[in-house]
Amino acid sequence: MVTDDKAKHLSQGDLKVTGRLVDASNATLYATATLDQQEIVCIYKPIAGERPLWDFADGSLAHREYAAYLVSEALGFHLVPLTILRDGPYGFGMVQEWITIDESIDLGAFFSTDHPRLRAMALFDAIINNTDRKIGHLLPIDQEQVFGCDHGVTFHPEDKLRTVLWQWADDQFNESEIQLLQHAQNLLSGELAVQLQPLLTQVEIEMTATRIKNLLETGRFPLPNPNWPAVPWPAF
Repeated sequence: MVTDDKAKHLSQGDLKVTGRLVDASNATLYATATLDQQEIVCIYKPIAGERPLWDFADGSLAHREYAAYLVSEALGFHLVPLTILRDGPYGFGMVQEWITIDESIDLGAFFSTDHPRLRAMALFDAIINNTDRKIGHLLPIDQEQVFGCDHGVTFHPEDKLRTVLWQWADDQFNESEIQLLQHAQNLLSGELAVQLQPLLTQVEIEMTATRIKNLLETGRFPLPNPNWPAVPWPAF
């Protein structure tokens, strides 16, 4: 099923909750979206099930998940599974295509490798200011393709990057990464900013542009913020 068809399916399909991921801190529901007798397995996170956080506005996490998907797609990362916002059985929230991982891949060893998709994710996280990139948020579907999930605590205006992917800290960007950042800079001065306006505050959008500008000026992957925990806890 092509992406446009999947988006229609997730948006218009009959959403039925079949279970819950009990380890998640916010309500994370296992669900199916059924349309024209076809079923897609997905994750449904209703805003009503979001746990209040001291440093993020209440009821904003689903919008940040969708914003992360839009940025990933616009910049060509394609690291975030297909994500939409819609109403559901427990109210409005985020719905994301379920990714079945390759369980033969040992995440405990994989996260610290020099895999090119992990390097791309490290750059993506620096752009969106991901404060919670855990090992368990990595979704390798084979030896080449990797997705990431759980992007609700992103786009904070302060430098709060917290991740397990520090193996490229202070590494110089290659030419393709510089071109990607330049492209991101252009998009955030135009159409991408317009897409993000209903999802983030103006300050958060402006600070995303500032982070990209700073990355281009340094020409390197960021170092951990000495005033903020560098790795999420628990790391997995």
